[in-house]
Order: sequence, then structure tokens, then C-alpha cells
Amino acid sequence: MRRFRLAEQVIEEAAPDLQHALADACRRKIRPFCLCKEPSPAMYIARVGDQYIVKRMPLSGGSHEPSCSSYEPPDELSGLGALMGNAIQVDPESGTAALKLAFSLSKVGARFARAAGAGGADSVVGDTKRLSLRGLLHYLWHKAELTVWTSRWAGKRHWWNVRWHLVEAAGQMTVKGGPLREILLVPEPFRSVDKSAIEQRRAEALASVLPPKSGPRKLMVLVGEVKEFGTARSGYKLIVKHMPGFVFLLDESRHRRLQTRFENEVALWGVDEASHLIAIATFGLSPAGLAVIEEMALMVVAENWVPYESAYEKKLVDALARIRERSVKGLRYNLPPDKPTAAAMLQRQGRPIGLYVVPPSADRSYEDLLEKLIASRPEVDAWMWRVADGEMPPLPYG
Repeated sequence: MRRFRLAEQVIEEAAPDLQHALADACRRKIRPFCLCKEPSPAMYIARVGDQYIVKRMPLSGGSHEPSCSSYEPPDELSGLGALMGNAIQVDPESGTAALKLAFSLSKVGARFARAAGAGGADSVVGDTKRLSLRGLLHYLWHKAELTVWTSRWAGKRHWWNVRWHLVEAAGQMTVKGGPLREILLVPEPFRSVDKSAIEQRRAEALASVLPPKSGPRKLMVLVGEVKEFGTARSGYKLIVKHMPGFVFLLDESRHRRLQTRFENEVALWGVDEASHLIAIATFGLSPAGLAVIEEMALMVVAENWVPYESAYEKKLVDALARIRERSVKGLRYNLPPDKPTAAAMLQRQGRPIGLYVVPPSADRSYEDLLEKLIASRPEVDAWMWRVADGEMPPLPYG
């Protein structure tokens, strides 16, 4: 439980008068400090709707005590480290992240040109100067803190709060000089009684990508849960949950490349009914008003919406889901599969623990890179599961 210092007052996060104290501090421009360690890290107060929330200062996650919920693992242990300061540039004052993208948000001409998987979804693997489509999805998931978990949240994470956190995270990101939030479509939780209002709000959001009489067409970014891929009379269609009656079209070439590029994600989703398949796609509207996908990437997440990329990571994610200690799932972003990362971080009092899953295909080069990665952050302990050696060892918690 976090405690904060507001001038001369010390208050706990669960205190019944916290909102009143934060509102007063906000009016008086008092900066809160987190009492997780000394010296106490500075925080700031954000207003979200009618609620006041204490947030860590931009780029300050490492200054908190590892068991504090404001702590952030070192970026270098995931694929994020290579992108910070390059593809992702964070303003230390406002916390806004300017993103450089490897895919287009507009198109010229009547045809939707590139096939999914042929462009930004995977052609920039290893690139540090531009964010791939999958990398953008990973960054949104990370900043929305959907990679964080503790067993105390069991049964409490649903699509409505997943969506809320994604939209809030996008509010702190810009692309091509404009707010990401303005071009991001994350489906509202569907309720039949609100069908007309939901469809009206969606139509208003899509108005920005109605095809102009001339010039480039604008594209939007979809993030949603896949319900199914189906056949259309011409090509294929993507059905997204919470969007009944609305389809996204893919031509045969796009669909084939998508299934090849993300074969593992589709297979992992197919064998676990509790998991979710998340799609991120750029799309535009045809002159006939149909939503047509330009590029697309996929990510599989567990029942608690924490991502994983192999059956081995799924076993780790399931084990972490059962313990009270906070864990943070590491993500790959633009990194290729042969580059090691921390699969997750266990936030423990005193020293955090990096959790590494070494795949059966690991060679000497992979082992050398892993050794250097662990040595680069001596303040972080290491737990390792070498899959080729047998079953997963016990987690270091408690």
C-alpha cells in the first residue's frame, strides 16, 4: 500500500479522505512524494474525470522501491530499451511520448496497397528508430499497465477497463504531430440497450477517415479483440468483439500473409479457450463505406489480459497469476526472437527479480547475449527456466 507526503501531511492510498486531500493539494499546487524509500521520489496529481490520481513523474519508475506499485523495471531488460530516445521520445516535463512509426497513417490512390505482414508489422524487426505496428501495440499495453498483475486482481479485469486504460495511455502519445487518441478506435463494451448510441459515437469517430474527393486518404488504428476470421464473397473479413454487424475486410493476399506471419499467435489462441487474440490494424474507409484493413499485427493474451508469446511463457504467466506479489510482463516490441529479454519481472521488497525463459532453440550466441543482459543490471536478481532441462522451477516469491 503506497503512502504519500503532501506538505506536512502523510496519507495512505486507501485512506477514505484521500480524494479530498488530493483535491486540496491540487488546488494549492502541492507536489506529493512517495514514501516507498528515501529520498522520497516526487509524484504528480492527475485528474481523470472526477477522480484525482497520484502518478509517478515521467521516466522516474526506477527511483521507486521495487515492491512499490510505482516502480518500473529497467527498459533495457525488454525490447523497450532499444526504442527509448529513438522511436519513442518522452518529454520529461509533460510525460507525453512522441512516437515515430514504421507504417503509414495515410494512403494515396484508389487501392489499399500493401498486404498485412509485408510492411510495418514485421519488416522493421530490430529497428530502433521506428515503431512497428506490433511495437505500438506492445507500448500501448505497457503504458496502460496491462502487463502488471497480482492475484488480488483475479476476476476484476474485463474489456471495459482494458479499453479505458488503453484510451488513457493513448492520451499521452502523439504520432505525426497529432494525438494518437484521436485516430485510435478501441470498441466500446457492447450493450444492446445502448446499440444506437454506440453506433452513433463510432460513426462520429470514423468521420475523420471518410474518403476525400482528392488527395491522400487518412487511416485509423484499430485495437480490438478478435472474435473470428471469416470468408467473405471476395476475400476475408475480421469480426471484432463488441462490434456486432461491423466487419473489416482483408483481401486474400493480406489474410494469407497474416496467417503466415502470426502463425504462432493464432495457434496459441486456438488451443486455449480462456485466452484472447488482440488485433492492431491500420484501416480506412472505401468509397462504398466499407472498412478495409491496410496492415495488421496480432498478440495473444491470457485470461487476465497479460501477453505471452509461447506455451512456455503461458505457463509462467499462469504461475504469476496465482501469487500476490506484483509482476510485470516483459514485451519484445521490435526485437527478433533470437534476442533474449526478461520474460517478466517480479517486484519484491529490496531487490526485483528478472524471470528468464530460455527456449529449447537457444544457441551459444543466445546464451552469451543473455549473460551480458543479466550482467548489465546487477541490481536485479535473476531466475531462469531452461526449457530444454525440464519443467519450470519454483518461482522465487514469498
